[in-house]
Amino acid sequence: MRVAVIDDEPLARRGVIQRLARHPDLMLAGEYADAESACAGLPVAPVDLAFVDVQMPGRNGLEWLAALAPAQRPLAILLTAHAQYAVQAFALEAVDYLLKPIDDARFDEAVERARRRRREREGAGAAAPAVAPLRRFAVRVGRRAVYVEADRVEWIQADGDYALLHIGGRSHLLREPLHRLAERLDPRRYVRVHRSAIVRVDCVAELQALPNRDAIARLHDGTPLRVSRTYIDALLARLRDGAGTG
Repeated sequence: MRVAVIDDEPLARRGVIQRLARHPDLMLAGEYADAESACAGLPVAPVDLAFVDVQMPGRNGLEWLAALAPAQRPLAILLTAHAQYAVQAFALEAVDYLLKPIDDARFDEAVERARRRRREREGAGAAAPAVAPLRRFAVRVGRRAVYVEADRVEWIQADGDYALLHIGGRSHLLREPLHRLAERLDPRRYVRVHRSAIVRVDCVAELQALPNRDAIARLHDGTPLRVSRTYIDALLARLRDGAGTG
């Protein structure tokens, strides 16, 4: 990946560049002291990933990213001394944000998240899975077997070796573990957001970032679901694509 570092502090830029050297697949393509010089340089030397300081003289890093058209916006890792910028980072679809002083392990983790996000971008529009996704569930209601269309299920919650299907304020117990359901559902419509939860993408009304890089997804009916940092990239990719609306 071609990388730019945008930070008004020379020492901070040097620290990022030194850490980049540990990753052979990352190539420094530009170093900028402010947003205006980045605006002039990046069209000439475009990059895949930018490390962007939030607080800079003139236009700050968030304003610079917001001014770019989404199609022209590189993957971005924000550099900041304040965790409260997490909400804006999610709104601008930033890959991650690193708190200063930068921790080496967190730097490597953010880089790996950027690699995954790039693979997702490159894989967008890939062919549908060869195995047809599950279309309906058979659940027990007393002595009856009731068949529930998969497209009606809003979210699924782990319950030991079973799963709870949530539909319109009601829940149905299914004798199947969550990890097995995750393999059988349509991945274009359903995303795992936590080790104990799967959500239908078009049921997500809003996403609220948390300081530890987890998030809270609030469904249209008001239900809050914890989104683990492990699964946030997959959910953001589906939300960006408008998946689950058809």
